[in-house]
Amino acid sequence: MSDAKETPVTLADVIASLPEEERVILILHYVKNQSTVEIAAKLGVPERSVLSVLASGRARLSASFNFPSTQ
Repeated sequence: MSDAKETPVTLADVIASLPEEERVILILHYVKNQSTVEIAAKLGVPERSVLSVLASGRARLSASFNFPSTQ
């Protein structure tokens, strides 16, 4: 039997492992407090795309920490 303990996963580790598009949009929204309209304009994409990436990023973060789904 192994006594190896599982290394705790930090939020920084999970964010760093996200695809670049999700990471950038999540950071702009939640850390830099930019609206979806501002992010869309900055990145030159439709706001709907930003909303979609935010939803998938939140789902991926929730799954990483075993949080229950809100959908």
